[in-house]
Amino acid sequence: MQPLSTRAELEQQFSEELLQQKKARQWIHEVANDIATIRYVDQLADLYHNIGFVPLWQDSFTANEFEQQLRIVALSNISSDFTQRYQLLKQYKQSNDWRQYDLLATDTLFAYMSYVEGIPTYGREWLFGAGVEPRLPLPSEMELARLYRAIEFEQLRSFVNSLKPADDNYTQLLLAIESMERAAGSPWPGFYQPGIIRLGTRLKDPEGLISMLERLGDLQNFEADQLRSARVRNYNIDLANAVKNFQKRHGLTPDGAIGPKTKQWLALSPQSRVRVLALNAQRTRIWPMNRPSMLVVNIPRFEMSLWLDNRQVLESKVIVGRPSRRTPVMTSNVSSVVFNPYWNVPMSIMRKDILPKARYDRGYLYRNNFAVIRSWNSSEQIPIHTIDWRLMNAKSFPYRLRQNPGKNNALGRFKFNMPNDNAIYLHDTPSKRLFAKETRAFSSGCIRVEQADDLATILLTYSGVPEQRVFELKSRTKTKTVGLQNKVKVEVIYQTAWVDQDGLVNYRDDVYEYDKFVAESQNQQLFTSLYH
Repeated sequence: MQPLSTRAELEQQFSEELLQQKKARQWIHEVANDIATIRYVDQLADLYHNIGFVPLWQDSFTANEFEQQLRIVALSNISSDFTQRYQLLKQYKQSNDWRQYDLLATDTLFAYMSYVEGIPTYGREWLFGAGVEPRLPLPSEMELARLYRAIEFEQLRSFVNSLKPADDNYTQLLLAIESMERAAGSPWPGFYQPGIIRLGTRLKDPEGLISMLERLGDLQNFEADQLRSARVRNYNIDLANAVKNFQKRHGLTPDGAIGPKTKQWLALSPQSRVRVLALNAQRTRIWPMNRPSMLVVNIPRFEMSLWLDNRQVLESKVIVGRPSRRTPVMTSNVSSVVFNPYWNVPMSIMRKDILPKARYDRGYLYRNNFAVIRSWNSSEQIPIHTIDWRLMNAKSFPYRLRQNPGKNNALGRFKFNMPNDNAIYLHDTPSKRLFAKETRAFSSGCIRVEQADDLATILLTYSGVPEQRVFELKSRTKTKTVGLQNKVKVEVIYQTAWVDQDGLVNYRDDVYEYDKFVAESQNQQLFTSLYH
């Protein structure tokens, strides 16, 4: 048993702590006054009590850095809560309400830490459909301890800096936002003219087109001034070259003709461009882009890039899932290459696409080299002619389908296995004509690679398979799976805006409409006032 004096001392100490906590909470409520966004009262009381109720954000550089990070989240429009917090902070700063500013900034820091910490787990929901929930939990004990250590050693600025992505892609998108905002500093030019505008077409508003291309960076200032000095009235080669550059940056065929798609992109407001840039800046938090060896598929770009030992060795067009059968954002690795693969038809594709054709065209399965297999646990083949197709329907079909290797096989000559819960993989295709399309969302979810032959060769040789052995495998018609010793990471990402290696800002169509939910799910008035 403890001595009575010790117990009394402990009880008194406990009572004093409770009293101090109560006083700290009262102080928080008094300072907070009517700040409705304050969430973490107990944690605020604990923190300010520990630091003697002195201001935390006295260093203007630290406060400005935090505001800038918060501003990019607000511009992305993924969270009305962060937007409101940012606006309130600006108001308090302008009105010199420093106690309220300090308290709200610290409360917002807790929320922002929770957001950053939750991105790896919840980012694929928050940034692709759901938006960030308004009431985030407290950061983990580990992150709070890291914050307290930073405060104790007067390193809050370093701590705040650590909360933004240490990624060149993020930094470049921030610079693109700044550039876009400068360009939009004065009234934005408009341009509209019906019909397709080709070389020689008379322009109704040449100044509108020249100014727009100049503001967007596709015409240099001196080039725009030369066109104005020459009083250009027709669509000439200089304007067409600028439009070609614009079309390249927006994933369009660079033919220089101003048709419906080019007009649609030209009509995109600077506010919308800033929002898309800010949203994609947040998305860079999800996928690590600093691996020396990595295969990256960008869904809206319809392209893949293979990097080995910090060097890009292959770039290829790809075909991704159509909007009704989306290719998921995911991380995996290429574990093996299959030569002359069988295609085990997924149930959904079998029922929706193949069986309806087989029922009305008895020769369809024969012509396309399909075999009917007893079940997923059996390899027994069922003769096609023994099936009474009149009694069969897609939902009750008791068997599975497998397409044999050959020139008509849907997977082509190569399949690239990568373990994941969605049964998604990369593969070749016999239908090469679709790679000529601007928009290439045609598959049922898996990713078709135009340069599949080259991809197979590079991955195998990188894993130490001799070139002669690779050539032998390609010359055969039998199915062969070759495991990769060097399993290259795969990042299937969704970026509708990025800055390329030449420093040019690229935009792409939001093929799965993941960007649109943001504008529709938040209060647009908040965003408009924030932007202006």
